[in-house]
Amino acid sequence: MWGRIIVLLILILVLAGGGIVWFDYLNVIDAKAVLAPLYRFIGREPQTGLPVGPDDFINLDAERLAVIIETYALKDLDLDRREAEILVKLAELEQLSEQLDQDRKALEEMQNSINQYLENAEILDRNVEGISRQLTNMPPERAVAIIAEMTDQVAISVLRKTEEIARRDGTTNIVPYWMSLLEPQRAAEIQRKMMLDSP
Repeated sequence: MWGRIIVLLILILVLAGGGIVWFDYLNVIDAKAVLAPLYRFIGREPQTGLPVGPDDFINLDAERLAVIIETYALKDLDLDRREAEILVKLAELEQLSEQLDQDRKALEEMQNSINQYLENAEILDRNVEGISRQLTNMPPERAVAIIAEMTDQVAISVLRKTEEIARRDGTTNIVPYWMSLLEPQRAAEIQRKMMLDSP
């Protein structure tokens, strides 16, 4: 009778120990602290885990919560990385926008300069044409005396404009006659410069 009781008790202890080992292996309970001497006795290293008491059970909700927290932490890291990339892109776009504004202002200033130059050139052309028409309506000797007082560049501009007007209006070109009335050395110098400056 006592033998059966002892055998049954031993069997119960073996089954209970095996259940504990099995549940510990499945992470249903944490019995690592209790089973560490047994693992060492049979020559194996005990599994590592959170230190818990021998009678403490693993809280599966806490495990799930820990996994969820870790997942959100990883998502937060990914969001932080993306936010940093977006900030870098925004900084690049702002820099590009500033560069475009500077280029636009430079182009506007260049356009204004070109317009001013063209306006000045148009005014100058009108003035030269007015002088040319006045000289054409004068007696040739009087016109040549005025041309002789001009600088070479101004004289060349007036003579060319006079030739242009004659071609455009279909009238006689009086420039060769003016050149014949000029002092020969001055006339030669003006003709030479006109040839050098011709397109």
